[in-house]
Amino acid sequence: MPRIAPAAEPFPDAVQRRLAKLTPLNGQHLLLFRTLARDERLFARFMDGGLLDRGHLSLRERELVILRVCALNRADYEWGVHVAYFAERAGFTEAEVAATAAPFDAHPWTGRDALVLRLCDALQDGCELADDLWSETRQIFSEMALLEILMLIGKYRQVCILTNALRLEREADTPRLP
Repeated sequence: MPRIAPAAEPFPDAVQRRLAKLTPLNGQHLLLFRTLARDERLFARFMDGGLLDRGHLSLRERELVILRVCALNRADYEWGVHVAYFAERAGFTEAEVAATAAPFDAHPWTGRDALVLRLCDALQDGCELADDLWSETRQIFSEMALLEILMLIGKYRQVCILTNALRLEREADTPRLP
């Protein structure tokens, strides 16, 4: 049972305008969004920090960051939402989706995918990156892409804290973490 009940419709106008731009899952807006919609200010601040627009990363790279961070933090709710919404569009195989929740060496990740996962893993236990990993990553990603990766990791740690601490129940028809 969620620790804070979601807002009931009708939502405040500012919230409704933001939600109208989003695609519902199974005909209903996400429980996380509806919970945050209880307070217009908190909802707006959360939504303003989103990074799901076209940025410096490919869709695959963005979603790989999100799936890995959610898996590392055992955020079943958010991991399932992103698998349901984006995994196929991002070109992930079923094995790759499952491997986002497995130890790094359990799947033959290569190239940019491997670097993205190594960054996520390195930042899971602390807030610093070793110079050698930074240098290696900097050879492949632009400065702006690296900033975006770092921001995504931080944003989705926030999302994991919210969804786990609030004990949000999985959305209907979304997969569970393996």
